[in-house]
Amino acid sequence: MTAPTPTLTLNNGVAMPILGLGVFQSPPAETTAAVETAIADGYRSIDTAASYDNEREVGEAIRASGIDRGELFITTKLWFSDYGHDEALVGFQGCLRRLGLDYVDLFLLHQPVPTDFDATVAAYKAIEAMLSEGRARAIGVSNFSERHLGNLMERTEVVPAVNQVELHPFFTQRPLREFHAQHGITTEAWSPLGGIHVYRPADPNAVLNALEHPSVTSIAEKHGKTPAQVVLRWHIEHGVVAILKSVKPHRIRENIDVFDFELTADEVAAIDALDTGVRGGPDPETLNMTTYPKTVEN
Repeated sequence: MTAPTPTLTLNNGVAMPILGLGVFQSPPAETTAAVETAIADGYRSIDTAASYDNEREVGEAIRASGIDRGELFITTKLWFSDYGHDEALVGFQGCLRRLGLDYVDLFLLHQPVPTDFDATVAAYKAIEAMLSEGRARAIGVSNFSERHLGNLMERTEVVPAVNQVELHPFFTQRPLREFHAQHGITTEAWSPLGGIHVYRPADPNAVLNALEHPSVTSIAEKHGKTPAQVVLRWHIEHGVVAILKSVKPHRIRENIDVFDFELTADEVAAIDALDTGVRGGPDPETLNMTTYPKTVEN
């Protein structure tokens, strides 16, 4: 076991680990073991979502870990089939029930729904109430743009503590990160190694793989680290929380072994320069119940 990961402080004073294990696309049958491995290796942050269909398995791993609940930072997300005020309250309770928890440390709206932003706002107002009741220690959003955030903050009381977005060397989101910094919002990265471009390539004949790019591999060789560890260190140097998905024990252990070296300013700049400005995941402007008709059963 390595030492538990360092933390940063959210805008409401809550401490959040700077690295966490994510379970997006982790099969339920493999999720429990992956989370147990991560906790044993020093991870204290676990990120799931109602739409991942594995909250129950995350909860099982938490209970099996032997780690006091107060030492863990558990994040889950409300899917937009539960947007609207009353619907969000039901959806939130469904998340707690599946996890088997009395509270979560961070609760996020999973996506903006630009075609029904009133329902998005109503859902956020509902989770503001969950924050005030202590059933969520912090609240935030995922996949929101600067415009989405501005519209939300104009109509609600609590500035999101976190915005979890696609962010990796090929899509660095600098303007969004600057907006976050101006408003005290922590940037959290999903697909921090750029894997979205590997398993969902825009061009199968020209796959972008940050872990094979010479700018990354040369830095890794210099530090005696793996390319993945270098990219994770790049996130840390930028103050970005990284959520990593793996069910392989050796990868889980490798990904947390990033606190014994630092990148130089030139090395950070070299990775910054890989930015293409092109996202690999779905455009948040296009997601709604018509284009993605998934429903979560609560």
